[in-house]
Amino acid sequence: MFARLRENIAVVFDRDPAARSTWEVLTCYPGLHALTFHQLANGLWRRKWLWLARFVSHSSRFFTGIEIHPGATIGRRVFIDHGMGIVIGEHAVIGDDCTLYQGITLGGLGLASKPGKRHPTLAQGVVVGAGAKIIGPIDIGEGAKIGPNAVVIKDVPPGAVMVANLARMVDKPEKEAREEQVGKMGFSAYAVSDNMNDPMVKALHGLIDHSTNVDSRIELILKHLERLGVDCAEDKAKTESFDAEHLNKIVE
Repeated sequence: MFARLRENIAVVFDRDPAARSTWEVLTCYPGLHALTFHQLANGLWRRKWLWLARFVSHSSRFFTGIEIHPGATIGRRVFIDHGMGIVIGEHAVIGDDCTLYQGITLGGLGLASKPGKRHPTLAQGVVVGAGAKIIGPIDIGEGAKIGPNAVVIKDVPPGAVMVANLARMVDKPEKEAREEQVGKMGFSAYAVSDNMNDPMVKALHGLIDHSTNVDSRIELILKHLERLGVDCAEDKAKTESFDAEHLNKIVE
């Protein structure tokens, strides 16, 4: 435990230029305190002392403002900068050398999601910006960067940079939404589900389908012109291929 504490102190000096002394880090860095508390709580949790583990976790939250479920798995050399408002769920996995800033959530989609795994997995070296929300049993690839206030509900490949998403109103009748929520045990965690009817996505699909329809009509016109004896070979050669299926997959 003390070896891990020394390692976590060294990480603070590596990643925070504001750190001036070991005493300052030991006494004034809530991220370090939260990780130390979690090491104790996680040990109790693995030994099936569940209530005591939750109590240690709750006490840590009271003193640090950082809520880490004792069942979460956290690797080595993880750095929590500032930290206030961080929430990390029970099945979350955080790999070695990750960096987390204040206000982030590693949350679950709800009671009806994958049994045994409701929270995200962060691979080695992931950086999560302030206010980001990573929701569901998804994988964030090694070295990926999640921008401030980004909302991520799908897997992220290694090394990718995810920028912030703007909130948009979901185009869904109120009655249909209520019935869907009842079907999901009346609960949709963080107001996010994995099949949200996003109006921007609908608009893009509509444009792609319209372009496909226009292309097919142009091809039909060219065929009729050829039957009338018009040479359309040059026009066909200039026509670029349009892979509607590929584009539809990109915007899903």
